[in-house]
Amino acid sequence: MTRLLLVVAAALVDIDGRVLVTQRPEGRSLAGLWEFPGGKIETGERPEAALIRELREEIGIEVEEACLAPLTFASHAYPDMHLLMPLYICRRWSGVARSCEGQALRWTFPVDLLELPMPPADAPLIPALIDLLG
Repeated sequence: MTRLLLVVAAALVDIDGRVLVTQRPEGRSLAGLWEFPGGKIETGERPEAALIRELREEIGIEVEEACLAPLTFASHAYPDMHLLMPLYICRRWSGVARSCEGQALRWTFPVDLLELPMPPADAPLIPALIDLLG
C-alpha cells in the first residue's frame, strides 16, 4: 500500500499580482526546484492551521485563517508515496517574507512560473493561478 502524504501550500499574491515561490535548498529532496511555500500537515492538524504555522516557520509572515481561500489541489504519485496538496490563495498577511530556512525567495507573475523548474506536484497548480490572476 502506498503511503499518503498530506501537505498544504499557499500562493501568496502581492499587490502587483505576483506570486511568491521558494527554492528548495541543497541537501533536501528535490533541491533547486521552485515551489509554493507550505509543508506537511501534522497528525490532528487542520490544513489551514498547518499552513499558518508553515508560513511563519518558513518565511516569517503571519496569516489569519480568514485570509486563506482554497483554490485548487494537486494529487501526485511519487515512487514512494502519494502526495495530496491543497493550494490556498492569500492576498493579506503581516510581516515581510524572508528566508528563514536558507531557501531563495522569488516573486513572479503566474505565467512566468511555467519557465521555472518545479516539483511534479506543484507544476499542475500553475494553470489555476494563471486563470485567476492572468
